[in-house]
Amino acid sequence: AACRLLQQEPCCAAAACAELQGKGPGLILASPAPPFPIPSPISHTRVPCSAVAGRQDLEVLMQLVGSVVTPLTFPSLPPQAQEACGPLEIDSALGLVQSLERDLQEAKAAARDGKLKPLPGETMEKCAQDLGNSTKAVSSAIAHLLGEVAQGNENYTGIAAREVAQALRSLSQAARGVAASTPDPQAQSAMLECASDVMDKANNLIEEARKAVAKPGDPESQQRLAQVAKAVSQALSRCVNCLPGQRDVDAAIRMVGDASKRLLADSFPPSTKSFQEAQSQLNQAAAGLNQSANELVQASRGTPQDLAKSSGKFGQDFNEFLQAGVEMASQSPNKEDQAQVVSNLKSISMSSSKLLLAAKALSADPTAPNLKNQLAAAARAVTDSINQLITMCTQQAPGQKECDNALRELETVKELLENPTQTVNDMSYFNCLDSVMENSKVLGESMAGISQNAKNSKLPEFGDSISAASKALCGLTEAAAQAAYLVGVSDPNSQAGQQGLVDPTQFARANQAIQMACQNLVDPACTQSQVLSAATIVAKHTSALCNTCRLASSRTANPVAKRQFVQSAKEVANSTANLVKTIKALDGEFNEENRERCRAATAPLIEAVDNLTAFASNPEFATVPAQISPEGRRAMEPIVSSAKTMLESSAGLIQTARSLAVNPKDPPQWSVLAGHSRTVSDSIKKLITNMRDKAPGQRECDEAIEVLNKCMREVDQASLAAISQQLAPREDISQEALHNQMITAVQEISNLIEPVASAARAEASQLGHKVSQMAQYFEPLIMAAIGAASKTPNHQQQMNLLDQTKTLAESALQMLYTAKEAGGNPKQAAHTQEALEEAVQMMKEAVEDLTTTLNEAASAAGVVGGMVDSITQAINQLDEGPVGEPEGTFVDYQTTMVKTAKAIAVTVQEMVTKSTTNPDELGILANQLTNDYGQLAQEAKPAALTAENEEIGSHIKRRVQELGHGCAALVTKAGALQCSPSDAYTKKELIESARKVSEKVSHVLAALQAGNRGTQACITAASAVSGIIADLDTTIMFATAGTLNRENSETFADHREGILKTAKALVEDTKVLVQNATASQEKLAQAAQSSVSTITRLAEVVKLGAASLGSEDPETQVVLINAVKDVAKALGDLIGATKAAAGKAGDDPAVYQLKNSAKVMVTNVTSLLKTVKAVEDEATKGTRALEATIEHIRQELAVFSSPVPPAKVSTPEDFIRMTKGITMATAKAVAAGNSCRQEDVIATANLSRRAIADMLRACKEAAYHPEVSGDVRQRALRFGKECADGYLELLEHVLVILQKPTHELKQQLAGYSKRVASSVTELIQAAEAMKGTEWVDPEDPTVIAENELLGAAAAIEAAAKKLEQLKPRAKPKQADESLNFEEQILEAAKSIAAATSALVKAASAAQRELVAQGKVGAIPANAVDDGQWSQGLISAARMVAAATNNLCEAANAAVQGHASEEKLISSAKQVAASTAQLLVACKVKADHDSEAMKRLQAAGNAVKRASDNLVKAAQKAAAFQDHDETVVVKEKMVGGIAQVSWAALMGQGWLWLPPQPPLPSPVRWVQGEAWSLAKLSHGAAFHLQCLIAG
Repeated sequence: AACRLLQQEPCCAAAACAELQGKGPGLILASPAPPFPIPSPISHTRVPCSAVAGRQDLEVLMQLVGSVVTPLTFPSLPPQAQEACGPLEIDSALGLVQSLERDLQEAKAAARDGKLKPLPGETMEKCAQDLGNSTKAVSSAIAHLLGEVAQGNENYTGIAAREVAQALRSLSQAARGVAASTPDPQAQSAMLECASDVMDKANNLIEEARKAVAKPGDPESQQRLAQVAKAVSQALSRCVNCLPGQRDVDAAIRMVGDASKRLLADSFPPSTKSFQEAQSQLNQAAAGLNQSANELVQASRGTPQDLAKSSGKFGQDFNEFLQAGVEMASQSPNKEDQAQVVSNLKSISMSSSKLLLAAKALSADPTAPNLKNQLAAAARAVTDSINQLITMCTQQAPGQKECDNALRELETVKELLENPTQTVNDMSYFNCLDSVMENSKVLGESMAGISQNAKNSKLPEFGDSISAASKALCGLTEAAAQAAYLVGVSDPNSQAGQQGLVDPTQFARANQAIQMACQNLVDPACTQSQVLSAATIVAKHTSALCNTCRLASSRTANPVAKRQFVQSAKEVANSTANLVKTIKALDGEFNEENRERCRAATAPLIEAVDNLTAFASNPEFATVPAQISPEGRRAMEPIVSSAKTMLESSAGLIQTARSLAVNPKDPPQWSVLAGHSRTVSDSIKKLITNMRDKAPGQRECDEAIEVLNKCMREVDQASLAAISQQLAPREDISQEALHNQMITAVQEISNLIEPVASAARAEASQLGHKVSQMAQYFEPLIMAAIGAASKTPNHQQQMNLLDQTKTLAESALQMLYTAKEAGGNPKQAAHTQEALEEAVQMMKEAVEDLTTTLNEAASAAGVVGGMVDSITQAINQLDEGPVGEPEGTFVDYQTTMVKTAKAIAVTVQEMVTKSTTNPDELGILANQLTNDYGQLAQEAKPAALTAENEEIGSHIKRRVQELGHGCAALVTKAGALQCSPSDAYTKKELIESARKVSEKVSHVLAALQAGNRGTQACITAASAVSGIIADLDTTIMFATAGTLNRENSETFADHREGILKTAKALVEDTKVLVQNATASQEKLAQAAQSSVSTITRLAEVVKLGAASLGSEDPETQVVLINAVKDVAKALGDLIGATKAAAGKAGDDPAVYQLKNSAKVMVTNVTSLLKTVKAVEDEATKGTRALEATIEHIRQELAVFSSPVPPAKVSTPEDFIRMTKGITMATAKAVAAGNSCRQEDVIATANLSRRAIADMLRACKEAAYHPEVSGDVRQRALRFGKECADGYLELLEHVLVILQKPTHELKQQLAGYSKRVASSVTELIQAAEAMKGTEWVDPEDPTVIAENELLGAAAAIEAAAKKLEQLKPRAKPKQADESLNFEEQILEAAKSIAAATSALVKAASAAQRELVAQGKVGAIPANAVDDGQWSQGLISAARMVAAATNNLCEAANAAVQGHASEEKLISSAKQVAASTAQLLVACKVKADHDSEAMKRLQAAGNAVKRASDNLVKAAQKAAAFQDHDETVVVKEKMVGGIAQVSWAALMGQGWLWLPPQPPLPSPVRWVQGEAWSLAKLSHGAAFHLQCLIAG
């Protein structure tokens, strides 16, 4: 509106500015925060009135206004704004189209008044080209719109509608420019009328799109939309046809069609002219038509006025030619000759129509690929058709018509040389050269025959020689044009064209032919034979279209295009089949009714072909034209010039020969003929020379050879300087950077070896490109090599580096010489191909040698450039535009980024530690840091896009990039420290870099928290809840062991009220948490923090309450702690669901999941309250415990049945081991059901909970192992669920029995237990299927002993390595998590304790086997004889247990700081010795060759080696030197030691714990009472001895 106001009243700039000021902000109301600063429209349009008075100033102002309007389309709005703007986009598009229609109406009024003038810079040529381009853009945008409507996405439909409107605006401007540049008022009106019609139809299309997108899948809406889209397409075609040249071409096509109707007559009136007159008239008309065809070809690349003039002339000349042809047909003496003439005239008519269509297409789109070649081919077809007719109809002196035909052919083929920027045929360059050579021989022979036969008046032979010469000249011209094109595209700065999916002009020609045939079918004057002829044409072209669609469908990777091509082919085929049926009926009975049916059948076919033609014209399928550089055009020029000279001289030669054939006694003409002959020969020789000299790749090979020679001279100079110790080091770049440059250059050169060789073998057009690419990498390689050598202190390494670089350059030079000789000609001699292969092999070896040297140097220097490059690349990718729409929410990306950032912090801390203890491991940690940062940066981009606003997103990206720079610096320092491990300054720099990285990690976390403080609080809360659950698991462990003692004389009643009160507070916090899931981030954060605080208090008070029950009732303690653990797990799930549902709509699946989690939370809190109330009720506490277990199993089963894969995987052996607990729990459940004692029920409930949960977890982890097939996975999951369901039914039946115990119900327990046992059997079979042929029985004692011994060996070796790295420390030792060495010692102790238990069991099994075999006598179980062999394997195992006890005490001494070197060494030796004794005991009676014996022997040897290594390391360790040290033992570590020791001994499920004095409560440990590990270790040994004795 502002633009129109300025056009009408130039002085109204202020009003126009106000219009923009008022409308501009309205476009951005939907966006809460624009993604970029929007300039004020006033700042662009506030121009003094006097400055807008001129038309040029007006145009500048309009361009500035456009610069405001374009960014206001908001291509990158936030998702919320895009959703809101979907309908608004459609409304905006409608408004724009309607505004454009009004503008065109105003232009029409101005045209009527004679006031329509072109804007500055508008010309007819420019506007016509713009109109053609905008027409294609509109068609493409409409196709996009239809696709989005079909998908039913209103947002994307709005965007597509906007694209349509923008394309229509360009169309409107181009149409107005064309109309304003046209002097003809009628043409002006027609163009503006057609453009207005396009706007009107487009307005209807967008309206229908708005209706259709509201009803996705409605066939009626889709049909209406397709009809309106077709109307728009037809209106666009009419608009293009209104172009000046296009209108005249259409008129010429109609003129050709109308004139050709005369050929449909059955007979022709007798001619009034003589045969000679008719023949002369035909020759004259043929010459005129051929000339007009050539002029039309030239005009199609010129102005519209030229095209209009030449097309009109072509139509007139065709009419005259057809009239002359009809006259000649009338002269024919019989029907057969007349039919032959008519057939040739029809062929000329068809060729002329194709020529006009090609000229029209090229004029509308001069840049379209292949149109120029198609135009030239159409012109040649016209010439060939004319020649055929002339040959048949004329009766001249022999040789005359051959000369005329040859001249016409040469005139036509000359067009190929005008601008050979497109491929002419499929010949390669050397095929073109071969063709030139062969045709030149034929031409030489023909020229000699022409001269000889003309001299001897052998006119028939003369005519044959002329025809052969013409054919040879056409072949020479085609080969020269193709060779010139190949020379042009082979230039390194040129780009070869790419073949498109389909040829749109083929569809257009077929469409035209089908429409003309259909018009003939429905013509009342059409005869029966003409109907059959038209049917043949239709069938021929529709068959070709269907085949083309089939090929296009198979070649495209676009599923939408593939489907559309197939569907279009089906529509065309079905329509053709229906039409053929009606034609057959018409042929059988030629009446008006059948003709009407035939007419009706043509409509669907024409519509289907129109739709297919419109779809095939999509720019996506178009051929990409070649882009020939100016250098390439200059290289083409000699070939083109020689070919043109050859054609011109050949034409003169044929004209001269034509006159000599009539009068051979004319000496001056013979002199002229000799001159032309000499010129033709010289031009052909020059053509061949130029083709050889300009062969693709030759010039580039010479240039590359020169580059390599220069590089080799520089290397030689550097080598001389290095020999004389005068090679000055480069100071402007680091050694690492030089190494990276060399590695990169060598890799690129290596990648180009095979492409260069392939091009040299058979791809001449690619040789120049590949050779130039290879040469450009040698200069940086040589510079980097000289620089790297200058910074290398070792003289020998200097010379090796320079020599190998020179060797690579020499091998490349040899390869280039050979490639130049081969030249891409596959017909080269065999020795050339062999030399090429040898050069390739030499160059590969040189590359390999240099690469090896560089890698060794990089490894020795600790170069980490690759990692730094990866980090830099990840940093740079953050600034790149989004690849697509983010798939997740900000919460998803935030969660992953927080986890990854914390992993980076851990890795950085490890790097600081390793920088002192083991710098060799810094490379591994640096690689881990690089990978973690890459993942963080990958998540940062979508996180920034989905952030609450752009400022937060930018802040996150900025912080992540800052972290990346810090990580790059840290990785660099790590590489430097690896190079110089003793460099204290580098170590200090690394520590400082690590500190900065840690600081920047905190900045990233803060940025993420700012982005969604609530969800960040949820992440923190979930982590805290996980810690609470782990603490409760530890407490359950102590309660199970009977060591959870009460404080003083407290009772459970003292804590009941606190538990109930805290639980109710947690319920309130849960409600607030759920309510705030969709509220503000601040409220969500407060709710999450409050819920974590409450669950922490609840866990503590429940632990105190459980302790108050006393260690004499451990099962009830476990029930109570399990209840609060269930609440904690439910809260963790609820927090996760809350995080996922934050900011989501009410119907989102995440909100549904939140509601389910809330229900589970309420259920578990209710269960806790019931358990608290029933915990002291002896009559119901068992029942309550069983109910809680049943509910827990249901919840675990729901998690198991979910499709979410487990966090980790496990082995089938672990899975089978877990099924053992199901068997024990089933027996317990049956026993509890029979006894109905509350104590048994509680024990069953606790055991069942643990057994089922462990089984389900192990089942899912084993089923999702990567090596497990899908069928086995589904089988395992199915049987796991069946087992849990069966056990659940068993527990529910026990619950029924407890409520109403009867004998009948108890008898049913056996059936339930059998069902569970059957499921367990199926589970074991599924686990065996998971393992496949490598299955071993996990319960096999030898397998257990082997695994435990190997684990112990690994733990001992790790401790030995740690001992070697220990350094003296003067400060007090803190026995906490930082003492990794002590933790390794404890792990070794734990592993050996587990191995001891496994060995005891293995010894017992072996003893029973020997007794069964009669090799050893039976020994009473209570025997106490301590002889070595009397007890057999059991005695040896007892000695291993004793050694284990000693090692535990030594480990305790190491932790406490009593650095007893002798004790640790002695205990390690004792373990090795006793293990060896056990193996000897096993060998006494056992089979020495058994597989089990071999595995036990190998495992025992591993333990012995590990023990020896531990002894050696302990003897060397500086930590065990005699000096006084202060050791502070933290209670937290002592508790951890106790937990590890008890877990090791009890986790196997093999220890029976007799009544003994209880150990102190873990609650007291926390409060400050530190117990000695020695007592605990002594207790562990006591339990082992009890097991051995019993």
